[in-house]
Amino acid sequence: MSEQPVRVLACGDVGGRLSALFTRVQSIQKKAGPFDLLLCVGEFFGATPEAEAEWQQYKTGAKKGNPSSPPLASSAPVHTYVLGAASQETVRSFPGAEGCELAENITYLGRRGVFTGMSGLQIAYVSGREALQEPAPAHCFTSKDLSALVAPLTSGSKFRGVDVLLTCQWPRGVWQYGNAPEVNTKACGSGAVAELADHLKPRYHFAALEGAHYERLPYRNHVILQENAQHVSRFIALAAVNNPAKKKYLYAFNIVPMKTMDPSELVKQPQDVTENPYRRSTKERAERLKTSLGSTQEEEPVNQFFFDLSKKQGAGFRGRGRKRSPDGEGGRDGRPDGQNKQPRRPPQASGPCWFCLASPQVEKHLVISIGTHCYLALAKGSLTARHMLILPIGHYQSVVELGSEVLEEMERYKAALKSFYQSRGERCVLFERNYRSQHLQLQVVPVPLARCTTEDIKEAFMVQAQEQQMELMEIPEHTDLKQIAPPGTPYFYVELDSGEKLYYRIQKHFPLQFGREVLASEVLLNIPTRADWRECKQSREEEEDSCKQLRDDFQPYDFAWED
Repeated sequence: MSEQPVRVLACGDVGGRLSALFTRVQSIQKKAGPFDLLLCVGEFFGATPEAEAEWQQYKTGAKKGNPSSPPLASSAPVHTYVLGAASQETVRSFPGAEGCELAENITYLGRRGVFTGMSGLQIAYVSGREALQEPAPAHCFTSKDLSALVAPLTSGSKFRGVDVLLTCQWPRGVWQYGNAPEVNTKACGSGAVAELADHLKPRYHFAALEGAHYERLPYRNHVILQENAQHVSRFIALAAVNNPAKKKYLYAFNIVPMKTMDPSELVKQPQDVTENPYRRSTKERAERLKTSLGSTQEEEPVNQFFFDLSKKQGAGFRGRGRKRSPDGEGGRDGRPDGQNKQPRRPPQASGPCWFCLASPQVEKHLVISIGTHCYLALAKGSLTARHMLILPIGHYQSVVELGSEVLEEMERYKAALKSFYQSRGERCVLFERNYRSQHLQLQVVPVPLARCTTEDIKEAFMVQAQEQQMELMEIPEHTDLKQIAPPGTPYFYVELDSGEKLYYRIQKHFPLQFGREVLASEVLLNIPTRADWRECKQSREEEEDSCKQLRDDFQPYDFAWED
């Protein structure tokens, strides 16, 4: 395919000032055109009667002008694509969540999605603002919207990024490591949009709503000397059309679609490139865990997960819940919870949850490592000294409910633990019981290599299941757990160090200690008296000592100290 550039115009908040916009675009077309696309971010419609009247003229075609007189801006002098409402006042101007043609040459992209033009240019978009309440208003996007957008794009190994990302809101923290914008950075931007930009790696990201023009220095999407070179991203915020301060509201650029570019050209780095603003430095991640395990931090905004594991029980944590220990086995009946609509806030517990890291009384002294989306903890009443749990920071009931970013970090913790155990002559077994449990607990238990083979472990689970009149099925190699266990399905799941996976769909009753009983049996660890976690409790002081030792031992394998 030839590298033909696409000529694009991007615009900030139109606010119903359609004649002003299209007249300006028409003028640019004559001087520097033709352009292929006009992309509008922020509020396209206005809420005033005058704006509504002007829109009706474009909608009905009455604004096409008289050919014999000086030309007015037509319905749109170039193919125009707009985002949805960013306020309750303009919701009525859009027919729904699905994209459609609003008028001649003016297309509403929709609530969220990906638009790919004839040229191959890939444009991802999300309309509206981050939801801050339940149920989410019509002008807000939710975590489900972001998951539905990100998952299909990033599921393949060949995903490199998108050409353009359109959002109404700025990404929070985009100014980190770069030039400062003329806005109130304490109140500006969405953390969810920042995560979206980090995942989608857009070459150009446009946003509005802040009434400011801001062109951030380009930032890289890879870690130098640790990852292969990737393309850079450019964030551009645009002001409102015809703003009194005459701030820039139109941006013109040429872009060759990523899919047709020579890879060596795509990854060229400009001289002014900076670090990725959405990723913590090695020092920051290390300091984060140190601080978390010993001192008090200032409270962060409620839609972010930064935690203070101070010496005073519960200090610095926000959320509801009564005391519960990260034991991974005991528990109350749990029900599948609905998804919380805040992209940076996972679904919230319908009642007290013992494992949400934001719980005021979570037993923080058991925490080994804290990532961005998951954390690692010593299992209370552990089978062995290195029996740990991988848990999501937010409230999710099972693996099948996790978003792609949480799953990705969970896989990183799995890999780190496997390396850690291998260095000590152990293999690990992972299992999850999504039954009578409210918060996902992925159990990770090391088994000495000298005691048994992976085949021995597999056989032990199979035999014990048969004795319990349960049929464990083997999940095919390339089959995802989500394909066979929709959210809400009760199940038991085992993952062996060979990559083999066993699954049982729980029907009515299930022995809560099944995973521990198999591993504690004579044929495997030969510690049958430790099958019940309640018989293995330690004192607070013993737990603290065990955790400190385990934390120190695991640190060389802990990516949270490196990212």
